[in-house]
Amino acid sequence: MNKSIYMLLLLILSTRVSAADIWISPKGSDLAAGTREAPKQTLTAALRQARELRRLQLGNLKGGITIYMQGGNYSLYEPVFIRPEDSGTADSPTVIRSVEGQQAVLSGGVRISGWKKSKGNLWVADVPTFNGYPLDFRQLWINGSKAVRARDVVDFEQMARIINNDPVKQILWVPTKAVAKIRKAPFAEMVLHEMWCVANLRIQSIEVHGDSAAVRFHNPESRIQFEHPWPRPMVTTDGHNSAFYLTNAIELLDVPGEWYHDIRANKLYYYPRKGEVMTSAETVVPAIETLVQVEGTLDRPVQYIIFKNVAFRHTTWMRPSLKGHVPLQAGMYLTDGYQIDPKIVRNYNNHKLDNQGWLGRPTGTVQISGGNYINFNGCNFEELGSTGLDYVYGAQGGKVEGCLFRDIAGNGLLVGSFSPASLETHLPYDPADRREVCSHQTIANNYFTDVANEDWGCLAICAGYVSDINIEHNEICEVPYSGISLGWGWTQTVNCMRNNRVHANLIYHYAKHMYDVAGIYTLGSQPKSFVTENCVHSIYKPGYAHDPNHWFYLYTDEGSSFIAVKDNWTEGEKFLKNANGPGNEWENNGPMVNDSIKNRAGLLPEFVYLKH
Repeated sequence: MNKSIYMLLLLILSTRVSAADIWISPKGSDLAAGTREAPKQTLTAALRQARELRRLQLGNLKGGITIYMQGGNYSLYEPVFIRPEDSGTADSPTVIRSVEGQQAVLSGGVRISGWKKSKGNLWVADVPTFNGYPLDFRQLWINGSKAVRARDVVDFEQMARIINNDPVKQILWVPTKAVAKIRKAPFAEMVLHEMWCVANLRIQSIEVHGDSAAVRFHNPESRIQFEHPWPRPMVTTDGHNSAFYLTNAIELLDVPGEWYHDIRANKLYYYPRKGEVMTSAETVVPAIETLVQVEGTLDRPVQYIIFKNVAFRHTTWMRPSLKGHVPLQAGMYLTDGYQIDPKIVRNYNNHKLDNQGWLGRPTGTVQISGGNYINFNGCNFEELGSTGLDYVYGAQGGKVEGCLFRDIAGNGLLVGSFSPASLETHLPYDPADRREVCSHQTIANNYFTDVANEDWGCLAICAGYVSDINIEHNEICEVPYSGISLGWGWTQTVNCMRNNRVHANLIYHYAKHMYDVAGIYTLGSQPKSFVTENCVHSIYKPGYAHDPNHWFYLYTDEGSSFIAVKDNWTEGEKFLKNANGPGNEWENNGPMVNDSIKNRAGLLPEFVYLKH
């Protein structure tokens, strides 16, 4: 090493109270030493300094390295990358935390200012470029409160319903009066309710035929939407045709709290809510999709990184604006899907399979691939445009405890594979190298509320192909679909899933928008797995659900096998066991279960503060 660099590092170390402490501040400088008195400015610079301390073995690092983030907003133009070289060890972890009594916020947001009165009740502001390019986004927050992308309904019970579905010509037929306002809107979208998912479809054209209109969509979503069989638009004889709403047109901007971005003119229009003063309002739009990317390999994973009391805010997810969004389930979008001969039978006693599909995964605010023992303690995931926290691939261990997940457009927390992109999703995932499988995560004492508030088919907690997962004492409410989903694959063929546990969670006010739903839902073969001592109650009853009776408290769906469902308190005995495999045990579930189980479910007393 160059002697001058070595002497500089020694000088830095000599000025520090502890070689294991690095400080950053929004008002700091990345040229500074990283001390409390001379903090750096960015987490990236602090991680670089920590990396070099470990690499050069400078100072006493036995107790680990702590990066102290002083309170305030840390604006990002790209994700913070955490690599194998940033790893700690079991007795010397790297801890990234807010200073005690302060709140550090990693933000992907951009402030909008210069609001001026426009026509009528509307205000307008210029949208700046971001990092040298025009900025587009799908979310807006005013004074910390999420605004509504202009749409044609305030009350979702007033949504229009389709008239017919023509998959051959790739047309949805709808009432003409429902689309009259947006016939000339350049970038309007339809959000279509489909059983257990909603699809985001970019409207290409509207052709009026009397009181009916033929709506066509852009590709790739048009092809995928009309070729895939499940979930499908419903056309029924009992008045439960699929409902939809329209969005992203200035013609729909007509009630307080709504906004529209004119991307051609780089103008943002907003209809203020009562009491909002736009000249002084804090207006934030998201500019990036991921804030932290933890990425190692199976052979060289990132290890022993702990986040404490850090807030993650202001992300978006732009695929629906660019390519539409046609999910299969849990927000996993189809890249291809179509019907096949239903006479085809899978092996191992699986029921008949009538379709094939391949999936993509929405982006996450914090993504972990090839990362072991990556922990989150007391963190906030709020005001986000897709998934909050995502253990994507090859992650072993990791504890998420005492965290708040609120105001999230997609899933709150994801863990495990939901079929690799190249694997047909109904085939069992059972990799030869088990290090690929996310395992041994603990998700405990977290509060999830107002998640999946745009992508209604998403969940608070969703675990795919996982093993040795422990999901316990979480509280989940105000969710549009199910609370917890465990497993993937629609097959009872034995695969990599096993030894999973869902215990003592409290789930209520669920199914706000979607049915074919449960408080806790499972898929696939999962030997030695348990769903025990949970409490599920208070389901919503949306009038636009495709089948008003198809809802449940507990639901073991296709291929669910070798799962014990015991001692769960539910306010009724409405359960479903659909196309299950062997080995399931159902015992003592329903309102007769001892009240002590109901009373113990949810957050432990020391974590109840998360609700306030």
